[in-house]
Amino acid sequence: MATNPNESSVLKAAILMLALGEEGASQVMKHVSPRDVQKLSAVMTTLRRVEQATVADTLRDFFSYAGEGASLNIDTDSFTRNVLTQALGQETASGLFERILENKDSEGIDNLKWMDATAVADIIRYEHPQIIATILVHLEPEQASQILTLFNEDLRKDTMLRISTLEEVKPQALKELNVVLARLLSGAQTSTKKQIGGIRAAADIMNYIGQAPQQVLMDRIKEYDIEIAEKINDEMFTFDDIINIDDRGIQTILRDVQSDALVTALKGASAELREKIFKNMSSRAADMMRDDLENKGPVKLSEVEAQQKEILIVVRGLIEDGSVMLPGAGGGEDYL
Repeated sequence: MATNPNESSVLKAAILMLALGEEGASQVMKHVSPRDVQKLSAVMTTLRRVEQATVADTLRDFFSYAGEGASLNIDTDSFTRNVLTQALGQETASGLFERILENKDSEGIDNLKWMDATAVADIIRYEHPQIIATILVHLEPEQASQILTLFNEDLRKDTMLRISTLEEVKPQALKELNVVLARLLSGAQTSTKKQIGGIRAAADIMNYIGQAPQQVLMDRIKEYDIEIAEKINDEMFTFDDIINIDDRGIQTILRDVQSDALVTALKGASAELREKIFKNMSSRAADMMRDDLENKGPVKLSEVEAQQKEILIVVRGLIEDGSVMLPGAGGGEDYL
C-alpha cells in the first residue's frame, strides 16, 4: 500500500525527534507550528520500537551513530509527554497530549484531514446533520469552513446550529462515527467524555467563511435561535483578535475610537496588543496613552468588557464595509 508523502515526512520527523532525545526534541518543538506539533506528537506516540535499519535509513545524513547498530526502544508516550512539557509548558502540554491520545485511533477522521474539501463534502453530505457536525468539529476550522460552504443553505444552517450546541462526544459515539467513515476504532477506549464543539468551534469555522455567505448563514441561525447567533457572533472576533489586524487597519480603527474608551479597554488587554496599538500612534499620542493607563486606577472588569464590546462593534462595522481586513477569513478578493 502506497504511503502518503506527507505522512511519510511526518513519520521521518517523528523518528528524528525520538533520536534527538527529550531535550533536543523539545528545543525543535519550540520552532514548530501548533498544528505541526500535534501531527508530529500523534505519530511519535505510535512508535513503540524503531529498528536500527529504519533509523539508519531516515537519519543517516544527520546522525553518525545510526550506522553503529543503534535502535530506538523507549517509552514513546512518556518521551512525547516530556518533550511537549519542556517545549510548551505543563498545562498546554497536558491538554495537547490528552487530545492526541484520545484521537490516536480515529483513523477515519484522520483520513479526511488529508482530503480535498470537495471530496469530503461529497462523502458526508447525505449523512445526518448531527454526524456531519461531529465530523466537522474534529477537522481544522479552515477545512471545516470550506466543506460547509459546499452544502446547501438549509444543511449549512442545521449543521452550524448542531456544532454550536455540541459539547461532548462519548468514546462509543466516536467509534460509531468512524464506522460511518468505513473505519472502526482500534485499541481501548476510556470512559471519559471528550469536550468538543460548542459556540467556540462554531465561531472558529464561521471565521473562515467569506463575508457574504457568512452573513446569510448568520441570518438563518438568528431565525432559529437569536441567542445562539449572538453568542457565535461574540466569539467570532474578540478584542484580543485585534492584534491580528495589520497596521493600516489598526490606524483606521483608532480614527473611529474615542481615546477614553480605548484606555479603559486596554486595561484588560495583553502587553503585545497594547504595544501594537501604541506603535500605530504618533509618539506623543502613544506616550500620553501610556501615562493615562498608568495613572488610571482600578477599573471593574464589567466596565473593561463593556468598552471592549463597544470597540468591537466599531471594528466589526469597519470589517463589514471593507475598511479593515481580517486575516484568515476566506472568500475575500485579491488586491494588487
